[in-house]
Amino acid sequence: MKKQWWIVIVVVAVTLLYGWSAYNGFVGKNEAVGGQWAQVETAYQRRFDLIPNLVESVKGIMAQEQEVFGAIAEARTRYAGAGTIDEKAAAATQVESALGRLLVIMENYPQLRSVESVNSLMVELAGTENRVAVERRRFNDAVRELNVAVKRFPGNIVANIFGFDERAYFEAADGAEEAPQVEF
Repeated sequence: MKKQWWIVIVVVAVTLLYGWSAYNGFVGKNEAVGGQWAQVETAYQRRFDLIPNLVESVKGIMAQEQEVFGAIAEARTRYAGAGTIDEKAAAATQVESALGRLLVIMENYPQLRSVESVNSLMVELAGTENRVAVERRRFNDAVRELNVAVKRFPGNIVANIFGFDERAYFEAADGAEEAPQVEF
């Protein structure tokens, strides 16, 4: 009889230790996803800080392209007012679309490329876009790690008990694979 109690105690202890360990793992992975999203937002903030400088530099030279500048400003405003990650991702995609149109316009106006301030801001913006892409990839990696842990057995039992759910990946907007078209 004593041996059976020891077996029960060991099984319960191992189960509790596993549950504790799994819970802490989910907390860590969940925080990693949140922290990585903060990195994405930091890269977005850098982008949004550079955009007004770029826009003002280009506006001084190209006053006729107000529609593109308005689209950029509107997308920035939507991002600032967005409450969820999905809303922020959608607003960021609108910014990218408007920036793509701006880049096409700049390619069509070679005199803009000779303006030093525009060139340096474009280099900064290109670097920022690379940072955004890297941070998004890292965010998706963190989401993948959490989602796999939430789906795997027996971790899925612990995840369900403590309310850990899958998170959404950052995905490109529909039509992002096509170059933006600019018409005059």
